Amino acid sequence: MCDVTFEGFLKVYIESLYCSLLCLESDKLELMADKILEVKANDHTVFLIGNGGSSATPSHSAGDWLKELELNAICLSDNIPAVTAFANDTGYDNVFLGQLKIFLSEGDIVIGYSGSGNSINVINAVKYARNKGNFVIGITGNYNNGKGGLLQENSDLGIVVDSESMERIEDSHLIINHLVKEYIKEKYIKAV
Repeated sequence: MCDVTFEGFLKVYIESLYCSLLCLESDKLELMADKILEVKANDHTVFLIGNGGSSATPSHSAGDWLKELELNAICLSDNIPAVTAFANDTGYDNVFLGQLKIFLSEGDIVIGYSGSGNSINVINAVKYARNKGNFVIGITGNYNNGKGGLLQENSDLGIVVDSESMERIEDSHLIINHLVKEYIKEKYIKAV
């Protein structure tokens, strides 16, 4: 048995999460907020995509942004019949791409989430969106020292959480979404 106390583990976990959050670039988060506001002002849509925990965060945030920002926000993993149909009929690598080919319009933005930055179905979708001229935000991490992976490389705006821990990366992704939402509410919605 290892001599680990919960109190000590908690302290280390919180300190490493805190360090990851301190390293976030505020100018990039502000640009993310500006792009979301631009979509809202022009009655376009934000599409959010990701797998696993990186699917749960976009699902949570799409609901928040829809209700609290009155923003057209859709998480493409929330339609389980569509996801499983595309996965079954065309392959899992196309579950988001197939939906974007139907839904994506000029002026919409796509936000991809991947702790490693290398989820092929996310990469296929963001490449498609960029080729169509849509703005892409990649929210990723430094998992296995991958520096955001392919998602960082294929985004117009890359936000990389400086942590190699998938848990801290996923924690930070939700905090990023909450920060941006609360900033928009504080600066623009409450001011109206």
